[in-house]
Amino acid sequence: MIKYIASRLILMVGILFGVLTITFFLGRVLPASPTNLILGDRPTAEQILRAEEELGLNKPLLTQYGLYLGQVARGDLGTSLRTSVPVIVEIRNRMGATIELTTLAIIIVIIIGIPLGVLSAVKQNSWLDNLARAGAVGGVAIPAFLLAMILQIIFYGQLNWLPLQGRLDSEILLDVKFPRTTGLFLIDTLMAGEWGAFKSAVLHLILPTLTLAIVTLASVTRITRNMMVEVLGEEYIRTAFAYGVPKRSIYYRHALKATLIPMMTVIGLTYGILLGGSVVVEFLFDWPGLGGFLVLSIVQNDFPAVLGTTLFLAATYLGINLIVDLLYFVVDPRLKTQ
Repeated sequence: MIKYIASRLILMVGILFGVLTITFFLGRVLPASPTNLILGDRPTAEQILRAEEELGLNKPLLTQYGLYLGQVARGDLGTSLRTSVPVIVEIRNRMGATIELTTLAIIIVIIIGIPLGVLSAVKQNSWLDNLARAGAVGGVAIPAFLLAMILQIIFYGQLNWLPLQGRLDSEILLDVKFPRTTGLFLIDTLMAGEWGAFKSAVLHLILPTLTLAIVTLASVTRITRNMMVEVLGEEYIRTAFAYGVPKRSIYYRHALKATLIPMMTVIGLTYGILLGGSVVVEFLFDWPGLGGFLVLSIVQNDFPAVLGTTLFLAATYLGINLIVDLLYFVVDPRLKTQ
């Protein structure tokens, strides 16, 4: 097992190196320049030369790459040109918002998607199965940005039930002070006993969480159904039916258990995709997480912020996959002997 973990860590380092390299050179070969962000729209030639010298952009490309690799190896992701704050600080301040949003979305997906997939498999070719499959196709087909705008129009524009954007109401942000211990506002406001801020945090979470959950729910439901259909056709399941074992026990204790390892893989991959895929949703809801920060950094050619945030998201995704792989050994101890 130790050898397996070591090999996975080496692979992770190699993948991160590849992500860093591709992102770095893509950012450098594009015609946009970060000097426009610093100097404005009409800088003089002298100002451009001075800014490029300060940023190191006047050096050969491979020299810039080598310097950046050394910088990352020291744990320094640079300073955001847009906010003048170290990128690692921006990530630390914003990752709580992204984790809170994506974690709630994946919890909803698990609570609804897996039972719905099991029920769809049990009731094959029934109206419920057909409805679930149609919903899965529709959920995969609809773009996240379109669904987000539809929800905003309905629940904010027409009904005025839910806030449009942000994590808290502006007056609460100004007047209510609570310690940002975890960066998760639902937990921090509860710990501080600020019930008004807690309610505001819940209301602001509903629309972006629903958007992420709906576009993800379809794939989890479909995969659960397909795996359950396959397992329900196994001989030991038919034998359990023949012996009169209660159906609920067969479905959830035997059949679903047999799909646990591939289901863990799906959930882990889905969570990792949510972390990186929340970019558009965060931007549309003005959610102060890593996704919105990355979009604005790309638009304004903030190279250090783009590189640092991309590298962090890639590392997080790989870390989640590693955790899921290690959980295999917990779920099925027989793997330790292989």
